[in-house]
Amino acid sequence: MTDKLTHYNVDGDPSMVDINHKESTVRVAIAAGTITMKPETLQKILDIKIKKGDVLNIAKLAGIMAAKKTDQLIPLCHSIPLSYVNVDLLPDKQKSCVNVVAEASLIGKTGVEMEAFTAVSIALLTIYDMCKAVDRGMVISDIKLTHKSGGKSGVFNANV
Repeated sequence: MTDKLTHYNVDGDPSMVDINHKESTVRVAIAAGTITMKPETLQKILDIKIKKGDVLNIAKLAGIMAAKKTDQLIPLCHSIPLSYVNVDLLPDKQKSCVNVVAEASLIGKTGVEMEAFTAVSIALLTIYDMCKAVDRGMVISDIKLTHKSGGKSGVFNANV
């Protein structure tokens, strides 16, 4: 691993990383996060009793849509042709939470970690937004990269 900061040019100014020299490979990233809430809030989500609508399906769509706009949200992030994005929302009644897992992939010259992170983050924020009228104490936590593959740096799997 290099100590050189990659998002600065030789003059020290912010700069997008030049990926022209990189080889195209299959690149996959999986990120995850959690939103914890009152048990009654989770039950309302599961029963589709939240006034704003079907929270889980709307959050899934929001996450997918967000992944496709990552380059518009994060400075110096490459605009990339995603091949696949999926967002799974996994309610856990015992822990009174919804776990969100997003996967992004493509064949390209740069990774898709930021797209997976963006999908998870926006799905979680959508849940919060849709449910805040009934539970302002919800907590978004543990957003992390769980898997990355492709490219020169190889495979990364987090100890989950």
